[in-house]
Amino acid sequence: MNFPRVSPKREDLPHVVILGGGFAGLYAAKHLYKKPVRVTMVDRHNHHLFQPLLYQVATATLSPSEIAAPLRAILGPHNISVLLAEVTGVDTAGKRVLLADGELTYDYLVIATGATHSYFGKDEWAQFAPGLKSIEDAVEIRRRILMAFELAERETDPVARRALLNFVIIGGGPTGVELAGSLAEISRNSLPGDFQNIDPREARIILIEGVKNVLPVYPEDLSVKAQRTLEKLGVEVRTGARVTNIDETGVFIGEEHIPARTVLWAAGVAASPVARTLGVELDRAGRVLVTPELTVPGHEDIFVAGDLASVKGDDGKPVPGLAPAAMQMGKQAAHNILFRLMGKPMKPFKYWDRGSYAVIGRGHAVGIAFRRFKQSGLPAWAAWLVIHITFLIGFRSRLAVLLDWAYSYLTFGKSARIITGPTPRLGPSAARPALGDGGTRVEVGAAAHAPEARPEPAVPATH
Repeated sequence: MNFPRVSPKREDLPHVVILGGGFAGLYAAKHLYKKPVRVTMVDRHNHHLFQPLLYQVATATLSPSEIAAPLRAILGPHNISVLLAEVTGVDTAGKRVLLADGELTYDYLVIATGATHSYFGKDEWAQFAPGLKSIEDAVEIRRRILMAFELAERETDPVARRALLNFVIIGGGPTGVELAGSLAEISRNSLPGDFQNIDPREARIILIEGVKNVLPVYPEDLSVKAQRTLEKLGVEVRTGARVTNIDETGVFIGEEHIPARTVLWAAGVAASPVARTLGVELDRAGRVLVTPELTVPGHEDIFVAGDLASVKGDDGKPVPGLAPAAMQMGKQAAHNILFRLMGKPMKPFKYWDRGSYAVIGRGHAVGIAFRRFKQSGLPAWAAWLVIHITFLIGFRSRLAVLLDWAYSYLTFGKSARIITGPTPRLGPSAARPALGDGGTRVEVGAAAHAPEARPEPAVPATH
């Protein structure tokens, strides 16, 4: 796109505000570099996060810094302003973004605030079953997983120990499958030999899915292959099962109770609440029903991209909430803003589906390339690896992830097995083994201690 070579003052340029520093927001900003606009990005976090690899932080394969990069470092050299702020809504009539501590005016707005967890009206379950959408979520899940093994090492009551070594994952989509496979590898291959009183291989990993197959968005034959691979890894897959309650003791499926101290949520997502402030029609998940050009109906100066946008592809099916789709939407939103500035008609969004993959474990994955080529096993895993390395931001992150993956693949080791947060405590009924002089283990009587602290999770990010 060619513009007249003029040098207006920066403050006189049209102001494009981008909400959210995820894939859609980042790619919108990237395609506005060196164009005659003034760009401001707003996010409540100071970093761009590579969400597809969050589960590897949660299961101690990668460190947070390897899948995140500071937004200022990415965008600052391109003369794009970055504001660390929380968006509370949008005033479409006044062309203002409302912040928790102020406001921001815009000429064009790109909303890419993504999605958060959905507990289907049971928000009280969040404290017992954290979801996985942010670095904070991943670190908390890693803490709960590793702490369960540490507490089981000290627990003398076999019933309480069994509950500590039960891990329940709710939701058999890609996130749930990836968590289950990685957790199986930790317990079967990484942790044995690290403990004296327990065998981590006895951990029971249960994946619960409400419909008849895991990975329900994939063809049935790939879903069946994924389930068989999980079962070979030692995962107990429960399909067609509906969770009716979650509390501090575990999970209920109807009248059946599964005792578990570690429950993870991968069952549903809901659109960012920013969408509700636009005053336009939303779909059942709270996403904005955008025009083919990705604008908000009735507001050609407001674009919505990424997980917050509900748009259909050429095949009439909804565009999936995947990183490649978000990137393409961000790019198209930027181009349509530039078309408007040039007085040209905007172009409709066309999704190019290059494929999607779900990794199940070391050397195992399933996927579809270009909507038609089914893959499974090692070829799918290799394709998944190449795609994810390609999409990572920055050479340092790519190199660090490659090295960690190579180490993990060759040794089954997990290099990020760090527990943060409160010191673990056993329940009040547990007897405590203590160490005497010289390291000899001495059994001591039961002592009254408070149960393990389970802090409320942070308020889910809206962007």
